[in-house]
Amino acid sequence: MGEQVNPKAYPLADAQLTITILDLIQQAVNYKQLKKGANEATKTLNRGISEFVVMAADTEPLEILLHLPLLAEDKNVPYVFVLSKQALGRACGVTRPVIACSVTSNEGSQLKSQIQQLKDAIEKLLI
Repeated sequence: MGEQVNPKAYPLADAQLTITILDLIQQAVNYKQLKKGANEATKTLNRGISEFVVMAADTEPLEILLHLPLLAEDKNVPYVFVLSKQALGRACGVTRPVIACSVTSNEGSQLKSQIQQLKDAIEKLLI
């Protein structure tokens, strides 16, 4: 794991924030508020139902998901990179690596306050 992280993977979550993000993703799976994969994440952004987008910084080539930050900025949706697609896949509840996922909005969701806290933390990284 000694390779350099692609500088295009910005903003990158630190270890503590990564744990928080992956934890919330696991809960979002249980509440059916998660879309896995770059294509699904793109769809949630286009439909305006995405709360925030998480991408893996070790994606090869990274360019296959660099349309997501642009789209997220257009839609005013916070986005963040985590170091490992393997960890992201595990958090999403699948055995395969996941390069991107989107936590979707749901009106009566128990996760609303946690999602809001995390969005604020991600937005601080973008400043």
